[in-house]
Order: sequence, then C-alpha cells, then structure tokens
Amino acid sequence: MSSGKNPFGGGGKMPDLGALMKQAQKLQADVQKAQEELALMTVDGAAGGGMVQVTVNGQHDIVKIKIEKTVVDPSDIGMLEDLVTAAINQANAKVREISKERMSKMMPAGMPGMF
Repeated sequence: MSSGKNPFGGGGKMPDLGALMKQAQKLQADVQKAQEELALMTVDGAAGGGMVQVTVNGQHDIVKIKIEKTVVDPSDIGMLEDLVTAAINQANAKVREISKERMSKMMPAGMPGMF
C-alpha cells in the first residue's frame, strides 16, 4: 500500500541511511569538538562599572573574581553580594550565547531550535 513517496519529504526516493549515519556521526564529532573548545574558553563579566569582575570558563565554572577595594564596605555587604552576583550572571549569559551560536552553526538545515 506504499505510495512510493518519501515520508521524510522530497522526491520519491527513501533517504540513504548510510549517508544519514555518516552525517550523524560527523555531527556528533563536531559537537564534541565544539564542547571541548567551549570548555577551554574564558569569558568575563563585570558589574558596578567594572569594580567587580568575574571570569568563567565554558563550563560555567568561576575561574577568577576581582573586586576593587573601594566597593568593599563592611556596612553594606548586600551591595557587594549583588555586584558579584550580577557579574557572574553576565559572564554566564555570555557563555550561553557563545555556546548557542557555535552549536547552531553545526545544525543541518531543517533542524532549527536544537540548542
């Protein structure tokens, strides 16, 4: 009862499963390589006009925190905590954006929204 049409769209031919498997393996290798490269990168975030700076790696691990002396006020610890939090969030947002861009470039046409 087959109509001879490709259920995946296109002409009347079924897709070449061997070619699909090769493409999937290449994609998997490319994704793994990109993840390794992203893990090695570092990204900076800052708050308070640069008075608090944070460096994170591609796995969102904090690598370094730098705090200017002038922002350390024992009577206002809450402000310092907010600045550190904001700097970390900014750096992590940058990592997510870079990761999303790199991964989306690897996706074949017809597979949008995977990352």
